[in-house]
Amino acid sequence: MVKLGIKGRQETTVTTANIATNVGSGKVKVFATPMMISLIEKAAVLSIEPCLEEGQSSVGTHINVSHCAATPIGMKVWAETEVIEIDRRKVCFSVKAFDERGLIGEGTHERFIIDVEKFQSKAENK
Repeated sequence: MVKLGIKGRQETTVTTANIATNVGSGKVKVFATPMMISLIEKAAVLSIEPCLEEGQSSVGTHINVSHCAATPIGMKVWAETEVIEIDRRKVCFSVKAFDERGLIGEGTHERFIIDVEKFQSKAENK
């Protein structure tokens, strides 16, 4: 069962694979916003996964995050998440992203707990 206060953390290093010029989000060689969002989602997913029943997972449904500082190649970045609200299957997180110099992003993220088989079947029947 997911509970308030559950925290998550994931980290990576900025490489050419996750910079804006190589993921289509800009013309600069800095950590790409889509990659920051991905890191945030991964931290959230993995933080609540142990609390879910067999056959369940979660899907992202909303993200509201600012990316307020650039991070160059070679620097470590990480995302931190905390469950701040639960409404049945909806789980809301406070999220922050950092590099070695400080805060680079913050906001909120929402996920829904789903039955994987049912969800996949519905998607494939579109």
